[in-house]
Amino acid sequence: MAPIPTPPREPSDNPDAYVGLAADRAEHLARERGWSSVRALAPGTIVTMEYRVGRLNFEVRDGRVARAWKG
Repeated sequence: MAPIPTPPREPSDNPDAYVGLAADRAEHLARERGWSSVRALAPGTIVTMEYRVGRLNFEVRDGRVARAWKG
């Protein structure tokens, strides 16, 4: 029987720490902290709700992060 795979770990990072930062700075910082995928979205963008380990989402308004969440 094959071993059960161990899911990848997420960085121990608080998404709220990115709110208010310039979008490009927030993305750079997130990647430095170990996020494998960073997604910047305009307000009201329709997105799927699947949870992806290692992804950090930003809602960007006027070039700044207005909201951030995992998955």
